[in-house]
Amino acid sequence: MKKINQYKLLAGICLLSFLTACDYERINTNPFEMTEEEGLMDGFAVGGLVTAMEQTVFPVGTQADDTDIINQYQTDYHLSADCWSGFFGQNNSTGWNSGRNNTTYFLIDSWIAGTYTRSYTNAFNSWKKLKVFSEKNDAPEIYALAQVLKISAWHKTLECFGPMPYIHAADPTMNIPFDSEKAVYTAMFQDLTDAIDVLTEKAVNGVKVMEEYDVVYAGDTKKWVKYANSLMLRLAIRVRFADEEMAKKYAIQAVRHSIGVMTARDDEAQMSVGAGITFRNNIEWLSETYEESRMGSSIFSYLMGYADPRLGAYFKPVDAASTVGQLAYDSKKYQAVPSGHTFAPNDVYKLFSKPKIESNTPTYWLRASEVYFLRAEAALVWPADFGNAAEFYKQGIEMSFQENGVTTSVDTYMNSNKVPVKHEFTGSYACSFPAPSTATAKFEGSTEQKLEKIIIQKWIALFPNGQEAWTEWRRTGYPKLNPVMVNNGSSQGATKESGVRRMIYPTSFYQTEDGQAIYNAALLLLNNGQGGEDKSSTRLWWDCKR
Repeated sequence: MKKINQYKLLAGICLLSFLTACDYERINTNPFEMTEEEGLMDGFAVGGLVTAMEQTVFPVGTQADDTDIINQYQTDYHLSADCWSGFFGQNNSTGWNSGRNNTTYFLIDSWIAGTYTRSYTNAFNSWKKLKVFSEKNDAPEIYALAQVLKISAWHKTLECFGPMPYIHAADPTMNIPFDSEKAVYTAMFQDLTDAIDVLTEKAVNGVKVMEEYDVVYAGDTKKWVKYANSLMLRLAIRVRFADEEMAKKYAIQAVRHSIGVMTARDDEAQMSVGAGITFRNNIEWLSETYEESRMGSSIFSYLMGYADPRLGAYFKPVDAASTVGQLAYDSKKYQAVPSGHTFAPNDVYKLFSKPKIESNTPTYWLRASEVYFLRAEAALVWPADFGNAAEFYKQGIEMSFQENGVTTSVDTYMNSNKVPVKHEFTGSYACSFPAPSTATAKFEGSTEQKLEKIIIQKWIALFPNGQEAWTEWRRTGYPKLNPVMVNNGSSQGATKESGVRRMIYPTSFYQTEDGQAIYNAALLLLNNGQGGEDKSSTRLWWDCKR
């Protein structure tokens, strides 16, 4: 990590309720958006806010941003969820707080504060302005789009931290209370329902919304409805183990909607080029320029073991100078960096497999392959309402192949009977992990075994979206992952076996008297209202499968 500015995070960046001692306007100015005065001068006041909100779903920037956004993404997501998901390993550790950092389960306060700021606070600013504008100008479609974008960002906040301000977020007060996770999901489902209703009417009539400023779909309201329904399905399945009735209700609503959910590759929601802007992929820079991001141990075990044709689409072979590359089905050698090591940057890991991600590779929010796997899980547990799980499972793999330019036969892949392999190599930076699972790709076995296969394939298809992959791993326990080499987070609750279940709240949450009171009330909402400790081992409401 060069030119990193993680320690330049503002001291009071968290919830609006904790800003009583701060310069409110300065702290709550999103660097992505123009001020109202600038926007009005240039005619971009509303459109710029939409673009700004889209940039908060995952931090993405342009060449003009230099490395600021890249560094934010690295500490907000890449060195946490992207690694905790098993997707990535790092050619560094001691360079970040002497090895006591998120990759070894010790949560650095400024990093988790950044995750909260970028997923919640930055989206809040633009959303609230769009809400006011739509109400004053009778433009419900703009607010509907803002609601979808808000939930796209805020559900990550919810699934990282737990209880958060949602229901009263727009209230004219600085002391906004936290809501329980169940209350937030309930409100999100209602907000999505209302937004979808508004956008569906526009879609039926061929109306586009904010076409010139919408990077994702160029104002195509039909695409937005498909995305919003797919997002609803994602969240419905998320809460399945916590509230089956709620999950089933909204999953049915999403798939039975007149426009429905994503079914084709071009339905995907992503940020790359749009609204006259070209965005860069953060991970490419972390890999190629910083020489840090490399293939993770767990995804190595699965892709190598399955002779998965997506291997070459996801990762590059090792550098020719590497002496510990492992031969794969494509006659090329690959190697991965183990999770949670405490080594300094070195020339051994530097030569290992880099992610095959270019500067112009899109940053994906949600893709059709994920939706097919969501439907497969729904069909697995509610076949009468959702159909054939095996068919959706196969369609999910087919779609993932298509999304990654793979032409291999899906039937051949599914029937190979191959299983994940161990990950080990020798030398100064050696590691040795047994194969994490014996699951094949063939859709057979008990209901639980089929669930494992669905989630394994969804996990592979999600790459490189580690945030969603980490969340689904916590929810289901799948895929089984290789452990970290070192756990430095035991004081915060983390274990090698259970990993990080949630991010702890930033310390700035309880540095004022009002903040302390709201923080204490938030902790009482953990464990489904029974109260819990602010630790990384505390399970969130939906993380209840045993």
